[in-house]
Amino acid sequence: MQTQTHPLIAPTLGTARNLTSFHYGPGGGQKIYIQSSLHADELPGMLVSWALRRKLAALEAAGKIRGEVVIVPVANPIGLNQHFLGHLTGRFETNTAQNFNRNFHDLSALVQPVIESRLTDNVDANRAAIRTAMREALDAQNPQTELESQRLALQKLSYDADVVLDLHCDWEAAMHIYTNPDLWPEVEPLACYLDAKASLLALNSVGNPFDEIHSFCWSDLRGRYGERFPIPNGSISVTIELRGQREVSYEYAGHDAQAIIEYLTSRGVIDGTAAPLPPLEFAATPLAGAEPIVAPVSGVLVYRCEVGTWVDVGHEIADIVDPLTEQVVTLKSSVAGVLYARHLTRFATAGLEFARIAGSKAFRSGSLLSN
Repeated sequence: MQTQTHPLIAPTLGTARNLTSFHYGPGGGQKIYIQSSLHADELPGMLVSWALRRKLAALEAAGKIRGEVVIVPVANPIGLNQHFLGHLTGRFETNTAQNFNRNFHDLSALVQPVIESRLTDNVDANRAAIRTAMREALDAQNPQTELESQRLALQKLSYDADVVLDLHCDWEAAMHIYTNPDLWPEVEPLACYLDAKASLLALNSVGNPFDEIHSFCWSDLRGRYGERFPIPNGSISVTIELRGQREVSYEYAGHDAQAIIEYLTSRGVIDGTAAPLPPLEFAATPLAGAEPIVAPVSGVLVYRCEVGTWVDVGHEIADIVDPLTEQVVTLKSSVAGVLYARHLTRFATAGLEFARIAGSKAFRSGSLLSN
């Protein structure tokens, strides 16, 4: 194992932060990149990374890793240092109000000025040419702030990875994942090993989140040049939502780390025979088919069903209780699907999006992710 340190721009006099990456395996094969807690207050991923590192160290000592596995357990040291009255506020940078998981460099836009002339009729040569153009474009960037330098450092570590796994969680949630529909055949085994209750597919959900900037580039270039040049899915990128913020336990971390190991084994990155593939309980659905449940009024939020359960059209999702007027407003689902995430709060303000249901038919457009 090799440890690398990546300094960030110091935001003020007397301060400095770094990213730390751990590299397992001899290289020369597939490259796997795994990071956790890009939203710094989403902590289950850090524990999964800890469990993964222990497993990878044993596998490396046994000579069973074929390729390189990169782990960045703390992907957002900036956010980890943001506390307000004892509360960790790690989703948005407090200086700019920017979401830490948005506004990464659009790799497709960066390489388009040069890539057409470098493409050939050889798919492997095209993969290498595109990655070279990515590296050149990222090397040419000149970050001005600590946040920009953090984003760039993460992209430089991951742009050439065959598999990119970004470990997150939601407020309260069942295990679920986000990925590009072009990648689903290669991602479905991971969903099975993780026992994902929802698998949400989107080519471009808007905003350049970390997982999408990897896969979208290859899909976009294939759409532009694929009739003339063969372009592969050069990055199998997935956001893994490790249940809810409070689901931090050795049991879950061990399960999730082993699921990732089984997936890497099935891909040939780790020597051995992967465990039999479990069935996927619920089919993948378009992210554009996910119904947000929004509070029309304010009051005490009382949930009527649990995350990870199937709900039919008209199912009662939650009540909003006004203790002043005694009014009770019941919110129901207008789609059938899995209730995969809900808000941690139990007090609703008018307009609060407090739950999401994975419907099978796309009906939304524009920005598909929450803020």
